[in-house]
Amino acid sequence: MARIGMARIGMAKTDMAKIDRRALLAGLAAASLPRAAQAEADYPNRFVSLIVPFGPGGASDFVARIIQPKLTEKLGQQIVILNRPGAAGNIGMTDAARAEPDGYTLFLGNVGNVAINPSVYGKLLRISPERDLTPITLLADAPDVLIANSAFAPSSVKEMVDYVKAHPGEVNYGSPGAGSLNRLEMEVFRDDAGLKMTHVAYKGGAGEAAAAVVGGEVPVMFSTMSSAISFIRANQLKALAVTSAERARALPDVPTMVESGYANMVASSWQGMFVPSKTPEPIVAKLYATLIEVMADKDVETRLFNGGVDVRTSKSPQDAKAYIDGELQRWTAVVKTAGITAQ
Repeated sequence: MARIGMARIGMAKTDMAKIDRRALLAGLAAASLPRAAQAEADYPNRFVSLIVPFGPGGASDFVARIIQPKLTEKLGQQIVILNRPGAAGNIGMTDAARAEPDGYTLFLGNVGNVAINPSVYGKLLRISPERDLTPITLLADAPDVLIANSAFAPSSVKEMVDYVKAHPGEVNYGSPGAGSLNRLEMEVFRDDAGLKMTHVAYKGGAGEAAAAVVGGEVPVMFSTMSSAISFIRANQLKALAVTSAERARALPDVPTMVESGYANMVASSWQGMFVPSKTPEPIVAKLYATLIEVMADKDVETRLFNGGVDVRTSKSPQDAKAYIDGELQRWTAVVKTAGITAQ
């Protein structure tokens, strides 16, 4: 009987310990709620990092440097730009995806790293932008332009098609990388026009590749307008066509690829702001509202326009996600058809 009684007492103590532990955990959880809510209400109360997955001088860095002062002003805390180049934007994107989801790490993503890299790199990409990043809004749209060396004989899309067909396999084209948007644009164009050309990839982004066209290393390529527009305005490059649905405001005399007979050739190097997934919704909402104000600023719009970039924002974070999901599907299909893999 004594043994039974002692056993019951032992069980009772164990049960009480479990109850006490549960109560303690419940109390801690309850106590943490006000602190979490307070942290969201106080956001931001220190500097915010903005990861740019490319080096200085490219389209992404160009956009980041223009919006940084106004975003700092609106949020009341310093926005610190961190250039994390490498692996076609994958290094910076991975760093952003693995950051704490507290709103203190922003990521300036674009069509290349968010919508194209997942299918090009496959399992080599250790994160999934679709799963690990939350879109806040699109920010800017940089139409691409088909550029040619000033000494290249063709001066229009039709003349280029005729020339390349007369010299099959002899004409090289450049790009910022094997799986870059500019490479994929040329793949779509070559397929539609039936052209045989040789690809030459450059490291360092669209700026370096555009400089290679200026120098005559390759005669043609699709480039972000922001990387090529200064060369075009200085008559160091010829602009054959733009990839926007309508003529670009920065180059109103240059026809679109659609006008030139290629209806599939509507594309752009869009830029968008992201945070790590699981970032609290109130912080996402605050960032969205703030970014919309920043992009509506006339000085921001003018400076972007002068660099060949148009302001383009989303109706909501959900609207941004829907658009980006569509871009992911579109470019995944192109990558698969062209058989492009990471090199």
